Amino acid sequence: MLSLDFIKTNRAAVERAARDKNVTIDLGQLLDLDTQVRALKTEIDGLRAERNAISGRFKDAAPEEKAELGRKAKEAGARASELESGLGEKQAALNELLMLVPNIPYDGAPVGPDETSNVVINTVGAKPQFDFEPLDHVALIEKNDWADLSRITQVSGSRTYCLKGRLALLETKLMGWALEKIANAGFTPITVPAIAREDAFLAQGQFPGHREETYQLPNDDLWLAGTAEVALTSLHSGEIVDNDRLPILYAGYSPCFRREAGSAGKDVRGLLRVHQFVKVEQYVVCEADEAVSAEWHARLLGLAESLLADLEIPYQVIETSTGDMGLGKYRMNDIESWVPSLGKYRETHSCSTLHDWQARRANIRYRDADGKVRFAHTLNNTALASPRILVPLLENHQTADGRVKLPRAMQDLMGGEFL
Repeated sequence: MLSLDFIKTNRAAVERAARDKNVTIDLGQLLDLDTQVRALKTEIDGLRAERNAISGRFKDAAPEEKAELGRKAKEAGARASELESGLGEKQAALNELLMLVPNIPYDGAPVGPDETSNVVINTVGAKPQFDFEPLDHVALIEKNDWADLSRITQVSGSRTYCLKGRLALLETKLMGWALEKIANAGFTPITVPAIAREDAFLAQGQFPGHREETYQLPNDDLWLAGTAEVALTSLHSGEIVDNDRLPILYAGYSPCFRREAGSAGKDVRGLLRVHQFVKVEQYVVCEADEAVSAEWHARLLGLAESLLADLEIPYQVIETSTGDMGLGKYRMNDIESWVPSLGKYRETHSCSTLHDWQARRANIRYRDADGKVRFAHTLNNTALASPRILVPLLENHQTADGRVKLPRAMQDLMGGEFL
C-alpha cells in the first residue's frame, strides 16, 4: 500500500508503475473518493462540534430555549449519524482501491509484460556433462523406490506425493540444515501455522488479487498459506517497534499449500509443482532506509546462493521484470536451478524487497533514533523449498547406475556418499 499523500504527489509515477506491472487501477476514482471522504469527515466533525456547543449552552439556557436547543442538538446528531453511514461505505471503497495500488518498482528492473522480459544477471556452476543417458527425477525416484507418485493420488488427488525411505530422510535433513545455516547468519528460526485469517493475506499482499490460488477453510473463516511470509508479516501488525530491536530477522519454517489454479497442464508429472510442500522462508523487518534494505536484499540473495553452492547445483540469478514481480515488490530476484531433463533452469528461490508497501498494509511501525514513528521496510527470501529443490539435486548428481551421489554438505548428515 502506498500513502495517499505519496499517490497525490507522484501520480504520474504511480500510473507508470501500474502500466509496467499490468495493473488496472483508476487513480482518478481513488482520489475523488479521498476528496469525498475528507469532505464528509469535515462535515461530521462540524456537526459534532455544533452538537457539543449546544449541549454546553443547554444547562444555563432559559426554560423556553431548552426545547429549541434540544431539537437542534438532535438534528445535528441525526445528520452526523446519517453522514457516518455514507462515510463508512466510501471509506471501504477507498481502502479497496488503495489495496490495488502497486509499489513503484526498482529503477533497474526490466520493463516488460511477463517473465519473457526477465534478465539473467549471473550464472554460477558448470552444468553436468553426462557420459550416459541421464534419467529425469521421476525415473530416478521409481528406480530407487524413493517416493509414491501414483497411488497417493487416489487418496489426495493430483499434484500430491509421498516421499519414502532415504529421500524422505533427505528432505528432513535438508530443511534442518538450511534452518541451521540461516540461524548461524543471525536469523531466528520460527515455526508458524499454515492457517491464517483473511486479514493476514491482505496485509501480506496476496489478497485481494490471488484468492483463486489459495485454499480456503470456509467453515472456520480461515485460509491455507503458500508461504510463512503470510504469518510473519502479521506477527508484528499494529506494533511500534523500538529502533534498537531492528532488524527483526526470521527464518520461518512451515508447511505450505497452493491450489496451482493458474497452472493447469504445467509440470503435472513429478515434484516440480505440487499442492503441499515445506519451506524455509527468510523475513526481514528493517528501518525505512533504501540503503539499509538494499543491503539486506543483497545478504538474503547471497544466503540463498550459498545454499545452492553447498548443494553443488548450477544456477542463474534473474532480475525480474516489472510485469512478473507482482503488485507489492520494489525489487525481485529469482534464482533458477538447472534441471537437466528439461534442458533449462527452473525457479527454486525468490528474493524480494517491498520497502514500506507491505508494512503500511500490516501497520508495522518503528520509532526511529529521533523518536519519530515510521513504517518499516520488509523483505523476504526463499531459503529452501521442498520437494522442488529435490528435482535439480537428484538430476544433477545422478550416476550411470541410477544412484545419486550426495553433495559433500549432505554426506555426513546422511551417513554416506550416496543417497
